[in-house]
Amino acid sequence: MTRAGLMGMILALSLGLGSAQAVAQTPPTAEAFAREQAILSPSLSPDGRHLAALVSVDGGPHRLMIWRANDLEREPVVIGSDTREEIVGVSFIKNDRLFVTTQQWSTNTGFGRIRGGYLRRTRVITLDGDVIPTPDFPNRPDNEQLHAFYGLGVVVSALPAHPTDILIQPWINGDVFSYNTSNGRYRRVRRGSDEFGGERTDMDGRIRARTQFSFDNDAAYVAQWILNLQTGQWEEHFRSYARDRDYLSIIAFTNEPHILLVQGARGRDRSVIWEYNTQTRAFADEPAFEHPMFDALSVVQSQRESDYGEIVGFTYEAERVTTYWLDPDLEAAQAAMRSALEVEMGSITWTDIDDGRRVRFSAPVDEDVGVIDSSQDRRTVLFERSGPGQPPEYYLLVGGRARLIGRAYPEIDPQALGDTRILQYEARDGLMIPAFLTTPNPAQFGPGPYPMIVTPHGGPWARDYLDWDATGWTQYFAARGYAVLQPQFRGSDGWGQRLWRAGDQQWGLAMQDDLDDGVSWAIRQGVAAPDRVAIHGYSYGGYAAMMAAIRPNGLYQCAIAGAGPASLNEIRQRTYDNRYLREFQHPTIAGRSPIDDIDQVSIPIYLYTGDTDATVFPHESQAYADALTAAGKPVRLRILERMQHGLYSWTPENTAAMLTTVENYLRTDCHPGGL
Repeated sequence: MTRAGLMGMILALSLGLGSAQAVAQTPPTAEAFAREQAILSPSLSPDGRHLAALVSVDGGPHRLMIWRANDLEREPVVIGSDTREEIVGVSFIKNDRLFVTTQQWSTNTGFGRIRGGYLRRTRVITLDGDVIPTPDFPNRPDNEQLHAFYGLGVVVSALPAHPTDILIQPWINGDVFSYNTSNGRYRRVRRGSDEFGGERTDMDGRIRARTQFSFDNDAAYVAQWILNLQTGQWEEHFRSYARDRDYLSIIAFTNEPHILLVQGARGRDRSVIWEYNTQTRAFADEPAFEHPMFDALSVVQSQRESDYGEIVGFTYEAERVTTYWLDPDLEAAQAAMRSALEVEMGSITWTDIDDGRRVRFSAPVDEDVGVIDSSQDRRTVLFERSGPGQPPEYYLLVGGRARLIGRAYPEIDPQALGDTRILQYEARDGLMIPAFLTTPNPAQFGPGPYPMIVTPHGGPWARDYLDWDATGWTQYFAARGYAVLQPQFRGSDGWGQRLWRAGDQQWGLAMQDDLDDGVSWAIRQGVAAPDRVAIHGYSYGGYAAMMAAIRPNGLYQCAIAGAGPASLNEIRQRTYDNRYLREFQHPTIAGRSPIDDIDQVSIPIYLYTGDTDATVFPHESQAYADALTAAGKPVRLRILERMQHGLYSWTPENTAAMLTTVENYLRTDCHPGGL
């Protein structure tokens, strides 16, 4: 890309976009946060000639739209869902073929005592919407409901160098098939088994790696097997034992047939990316890529014919998932987009959680612009602009000019939202705890202190990011005058081994202390009003909210628990029943159960859950509510219909109901006299 092209892109953006100046007088509605995203899952064809995305008009069902990338003014091809199913994902796999995922509700499915759930189906369609036949694969289930779920399964490899074929692995059947996307014909290239899975292809499209789950003297492990090109035999190369919690994953093959890339810590606090030589069976002495403060994740490889397979970028997990570009064109394009959209960069002072080193690094203050797709020649690039206070927007760079193609939440004015920053505070035992703090617009709500909601994430082996929160749990309330604190308490994943392992067997104990210490820090900083603090969490966060209700320090005025487990016994049993989790996670789950401490609950609590949640069964919330009622404790319970555990299953109606009922509870029932 020439400098003139970049400057033209900047000029096009600066002339075509303006920023709102007026401060919004009313906060966005729950429906604005809960709506079907106006644009979702954008994807570029490999040749850069076509753009596809799911589009919702006025919050209605998503329809698939396909444009010519160099003529966005031309009417797109529109492909709608039928009344039984909705399109939930799309991506190009060939220049003229798209891989489409749909889902539909079925009462003939479920888990255990839960009946009902979403079934997903995948298929390949043309640019005109014609469906390529789905084969009757061997061992296909007879049940018609499961057949709808079956479809093509998942893509093992899009085989970018092949004009028609892809590798797929149907659900339920572990075989891998070569599937012709022009005529629907297929052939099996690898027979599945209960022992092996996780197939990965090399740069020539051959299945060269697979994983094995097995036991060594009853110790569970995952082994990486690699195909020997000289002998044609599969060979085991290295293992990751569940008890060690240091998983080594093959993330990419390279153009050198005997060199592949592996992600893992190998005894370090953070994950890095290593070169591994299959001939010498040795890792390189130094990492191929590491970040001094955060986990390395993966690589981006070129799809361009002239440098096919070369590494053009590394990704890592800092305040958000970030790409370090090696390719100068993509690096320049992202820099130009940041400049055109006035992305503000700031300096962050950070204490290394493992060794206490004080460092500074540069990062976007709030929103950022990232590459999410590009053509094989890298001349047409798709960008996403998003941040905690910036709902996702998508831009297409083609012919040296960038165009805004859509906003995911067009009814939300960023000027009405709060400001979010990453920070650290010190726990009572000295461990540094990362956190994200969102504060309301001071022009509307003053300088603080504010009523505050502590929002612990789920998992607990998970984490939050400095990015848009699709649940609405941060900005919906920040727009209404609340500060929102998201502690990355011990036990959180993605911040290094020390913080992660510090949560072992600390459920309701030190993990809970970290939340309280965050509240105390916010009070000392003048952010939180000491008599106006609530906690709202979901899944593990719901458990943490239940446990906050028994804390003797009086920090919280009420608790809101979404789909929270009331008993550790059920969680421990379900991890024990899984042979891998029995060693990987089960030993870490120990502490206190909310159901055992009903007599100590001292604040009002609001519970909500989905009636078809098969991850945390709704009877957990029901049993906890019944026990509180029997003990004369103030409790409210709402069970939402046709809602499973994950965000993908939340309808706009259920999402809006969560936001509004939590808001009403905070205003009217949060002791004393509302928050």
